[in-house]
Amino acid sequence: MTLTPVTEAHVPDLRRIRGAAEVAARWGSVEDSPTWPFDDPTTTCFTVLEGGVVRGFVQYGEEEDPMYRHASVDLFLDPAAHGRGLGTDTVRTMARHLLHDRGHHRLVIDPAVDNDAAIRCYKAVGFREVGVMRGYERDTDGEGWHDGLLMDLLAEDLT
Repeated sequence: MTLTPVTEAHVPDLRRIRGAAEVAARWGSVEDSPTWPFDDPTTTCFTVLEGGVVRGFVQYGEEEDPMYRHASVDLFLDPAAHGRGLGTDTVRTMARHLLHDRGHHRLVIDPAVDNDAAIRCYKAVGFREVGVMRGYERDTDGEGWHDGLLMDLLAEDLT
């Protein structure tokens, strides 16, 4: 598995994966953002490659205020690649980059509370549950809100 900056060549595969029912249920419709994944200048985006094949997407954002400096991570993988450890490898690789190369001491991630597979993945890398954020994220249908689980990882927790 390798992470590489997103390029125009990756976009068709990334948009296809994001359009998969399992991914769209968490990320919303890719049709809602015609310029995605280049629509948010506050994030740094990478393509997850496995043997040269596009398997997913991971991004991070950084809080630069020295009093609160940390990074946040978000990702999705092609459902065809689930269950093989690729998520754990992706999260661990990104965490190492943010901790060692970018100099962060703390990372956060915020899956939906019912996303058990993601939570298991993040715990395997060393993330710990901080607490439930009630009504945290808009449902992808726009009709309601669901809870998120705030998780964090300190540099010494990385496994």
